Amino acid sequence: MSTAVKTIEHTPVPVASESAAILQVIERAATNPNVDIDKMERLLQMHERILDRNSKAAYASALAEMQPHLPIVTEKGKIVVRDKVTKEVIQSTGYALWEDINEAIKPILAEYGFALSFRTGLSPDGKITVTGILSHRDGHQEETTMILPHDSTGSKNAVQAVGSSTSYGKRYTASALLNITSRGEDDDAEEAAKAPEVEKPAPPSRSSASLKKKDTNGQDAWDRLIGELRNEFLDCDSEMRLTQLRGDYREKARQERWPRAWLDALGNEFDTFEEELNKKLERA
Repeated sequence: MSTAVKTIEHTPVPVASESAAILQVIERAATNPNVDIDKMERLLQMHERILDRNSKAAYASALAEMQPHLPIVTEKGKIVVRDKVTKEVIQSTGYALWEDINEAIKPILAEYGFALSFRTGLSPDGKITVTGILSHRDGHQEETTMILPHDSTGSKNAVQAVGSSTSYGKRYTASALLNITSRGEDDDAEEAAKAPEVEKPAPPSRSSASLKKKDTNGQDAWDRLIGELRNEFLDCDSEMRLTQLRGDYREKARQERWPRAWLDALGNEFDTFEEELNKKLERA
């Protein structure tokens, strides 16, 4: 004996039915000269609330459907900060360019009935404001605003400074509204999933007498230095603290006249830890 399995399909109730019913009541009331004006206003307000609720529901539903299809954008831009005297790289941070983000998301936004626009202005203290507005075809929209200083880094003129800050604001307000993520060009998802291996850096050639000496325990100066640095890293939980730590070691290197090979090796240590710290902060 075979048993037939009956599949029940749930047909969604049109969200506009409630709104249409209220609208019919309003139309009938409008033709009745005896209807109280206050009652008409309450009916209209009720209709507006229903439309607003339905548009919010449509926005949330479409956003949830769209989220899995938004791309991870490759970080092709890079901010490099160098020491003014030694020209040593103090900080190197990758970021996704706005034009790359825009090109990647526009077709997907259109497919799910969204449009992204921006409003710019000036705050009372003269800073640049960038407001990102994510609108849905059913009428609901969400927005977020960033207040930014003029980006005058890299010898930019006044116009370029405004343009750079505006681009920065677009990038981050869009990312906030859509929860966009980015990844460095050289990142590999499979490799990133593996536990990081701690490699012992190869000792550079000694050319400074102060660094050839053994400490009181007979430990090699290079090993001692790396051990101290990695202990410092354990307490380093922010980019600000990492930048301060770089500065401390640059000053120490200047006072003790560390050779260039040592500076390069320490720079690699800092760059490796910075990448790990950024990934940790992104996951938090």
